[in-house]
Amino acid sequence: METNPENKSLFEILLKKSILKQTVYSNTYNIFQLFKSNIRRLVDDFSATNLNEKDKIPVTFKETGEFQFEIKFAGDILIFMMHTNVFEFSRNHEVMKTPYVKEDKERSYCGVIHIYNFLSDSFKYNRINDVGYLIGRVFINKEKRYFIEGKREVGLLYNNFGNAVMDEACIRNIIESSILYTINFDLLTPPFDNVKEVTVQDIKTALANMRLKTGKRLGFKFQEDHNELKSNEK
Repeated sequence: METNPENKSLFEILLKKSILKQTVYSNTYNIFQLFKSNIRRLVDDFSATNLNEKDKIPVTFKETGEFQFEIKFAGDILIFMMHTNVFEFSRNHEVMKTPYVKEDKERSYCGVIHIYNFLSDSFKYNRINDVGYLIGRVFINKEKRYFIEGKREVGLLYNNFGNAVMDEACIRNIIESSILYTINFDLLTPPFDNVKEVTVQDIKTALANMRLKTGKRLGFKFQEDHNELKSNEK
């Protein structure tokens, strides 16, 4: 039986797109495993070090699922989470304007690894209303090229996308940068007017449910530092 030419064209498009997404997914998954192994190694290295008073500061690794793991250090937790889907960028995104993507649009299809920061006490005391922050997300394409959207030490310029190949050295640098940013990302008291009123119910259930929300920048926009906010208001 001969294939309908129109169907054949459709099937070719289907196969091409599916294979592209499978390649991107596979690259992202393998790199996610490298993140995991490097975090494990970092935790083991800390345990083996002879730094004074290191036993007072817990540094632990925990795998919470196939696509999620965490590292806990002092009062913070970094959660690394891989999304199982492959994404394309909008036509107005800066990535789409790079010569690297203009040369081959398939290069813009990426898998994503998110890096979130939470207070460790939020989980310890089951404070379900506490907030965490996305400090970075790593995009990986079919050629294992990557770029990072993130804060300060974590971020990477879009125009490096075509030149930045993900390897062990890059992974270690991303992990170290994420930890350093988290260490310097201190817990600030929220504005007084945001917490001056509290209900009787909140107080009665505070010990049981920790209803009073806590976050490092609660009351501020995480996407912008305080100085950046001021500059934007001018």
